[in-house]
Amino acid sequence: MPNIKSAKKRVKTDAKKREMNRTAISSMRTAIKKAKIAIKNNEGKDEAVNNAIKLIDKNASNGLIHANKAAREKSRLMKANK
Repeated sequence: MPNIKSAKKRVKTDAKKREMNRTAISSMRTAIKKAKIAIKNNEGKDEAVNNAIKLIDKNASNGLIHANKAAREKSRLMKANK
């Protein structure tokens, strides 16, 4: 445990950021899974894919995932949606 006041504050802010990042990543993964299921069942697939792509782009712009990973995931979804 840190002794310096600013380090104590940093521990708190890091914990909040970590939780927000985990939530964002988790919701992105869930959206990707839902899009894959929608493509497989051929029901509401365009909306599900668009939602997943939106979340992928958002997380990539915030630095939560690498840009190449975002491009790869989007490419796979769009290819499967054809």
